[in-house]
Amino acid sequence: MKSVSVESIVKAFKLEVLSGADQLDREINRSKAHRPGLEFVGYFDYFPMNRVQVLGRKEITYLLQQTVEERRLHIGNIVKYHPPCFIVTTGLQEIPFLEMYCDQEGIPLLRTTDKTTEFITKLDGYLLKALAPEMSIHGVCINVSGIGVLLRGRSGIGKSETAHTLIGRGHRFVADDVVVLKKLGPATLLGTHNTITREFLALRSIGLINVVRQYGRTAFQDETRIVLDIELTPWEDKALNNDLEVADQFTEYLGVKIPHIEIQLQPGRDTSGLIEAAANNWYLKQLGYSAAEEFMSRLEDEMPGS
Repeated sequence: MKSVSVESIVKAFKLEVLSGADQLDREINRSKAHRPGLEFVGYFDYFPMNRVQVLGRKEITYLLQQTVEERRLHIGNIVKYHPPCFIVTTGLQEIPFLEMYCDQEGIPLLRTTDKTTEFITKLDGYLLKALAPEMSIHGVCINVSGIGVLLRGRSGIGKSETAHTLIGRGHRFVADDVVVLKKLGPATLLGTHNTITREFLALRSIGLINVVRQYGRTAFQDETRIVLDIELTPWEDKALNNDLEVADQFTEYLGVKIPHIEIQLQPGRDTSGLIEAAANNWYLKQLGYSAAEEFMSRLEDEMPGS
């Protein structure tokens, strides 16, 4: 099971460490934070003890209204489960009692000035990506007019050169050579780089180029949702499909099915233009429009007796 350390979220969100500084190597392996509520009144049947525990103004105010004995009981009941850490939001200051219990149990107590719901949204998003199942494949990832495209094909077939042309047309580069795919949900696949290759594009006969340095910040983005899998293949006369509507095909990554298109290469073909057309056609299909259906409808309207 994938995990991230408490220290990683301290750095990512610039959190203040109030206690447990020597316990920041504790692991987090659940992607959603939890606000203890029912637990403060003794109900622990479904307590997600492996999640980050977030305490906002509501929880802290409730604890401050309790007697010292009640407070000791409520907090003690939670800390004995040893969650990865506690995070107090909104920069709340009146929490020395909480620091004491976290010190006793060796649990990191952190603080942020962010509002509770705002912080939880950001934290959940960070953990979802960090803990998502992932795999690496050989290919190129590019965002074409807001549509994430995965380019695949054998080595030397022209994936990187095609991506370079698309960058020149105003589209955004994401990753070259090694594309990291992350599953964020049953139907959501994210494409990104592996950090080492970030911003770099390898062009045969030219070498490595830094896309941001050459074309500016707007030519690059860290990640994109993958919605099209396009495979570049050598030209085969007998294999070319000229049907009005090509039957839907899919490639599966981490259990997520992505529409698959094969583009055969031949000197003089505008491969980048075809990829733009494929992306735009996918978008129109999401809106319920099919060019083939409209064309067939026109034919039927022109037929005698129709």
